[in-house]
Amino acid sequence: MKVKIFITGGTIDDLEYASEKQAPKNHQSLVPELLEKMRIRLDYNCEVLMQKDSKFITEKDKELILKKCQECKEDKIIITHGTMTIVQTAQYLGQRKLRKTIVLTGAMVPINKKETDGPFNLGTAFTAVQLLPEGVYITMNGKVFNWDSVRKNLDTGYFE
Repeated sequence: MKVKIFITGGTIDDLEYASEKQAPKNHQSLVPELLEKMRIRLDYNCEVLMQKDSKFITEKDKELILKKCQECKEDKIIITHGTMTIVQTAQYLGQRKLRKTIVLTGAMVPINKKETDGPFNLGTAFTAVQLLPEGVYITMNGKVFNWDSVRKNLDTGYFE
């Protein structure tokens, strides 16, 4: 089994900014190094699609994510994504009914910070992508959600 990982940015990758003018230039993803440290032993390949705060994910960005999911030969896909719009991207992908298992995940605290939830969420995504049937899912806070029955509670910061 080979897993494709698409990286889009977000808090997991320490990308949070108030306007697109403030977006860092040439930001390098932190995810590949984290995966090395996590000692993941599945065959996987990472591809950075973009490095954006998810507040600024556009329809064109979602189209790119969809296209990459459609074109990749792997049928097991993990997408790292910012939590502000992860649900909308999951819904966009879920409505397309791809014959692949796609798991989106992110973090409330960047993976380069002490109190991060990123490694746990990413580890959960690796387990979920191996066990779940075709479909689109979100893994956050130790839970797995179907794309069409999840929301981020902005008051608590948890997905439900």
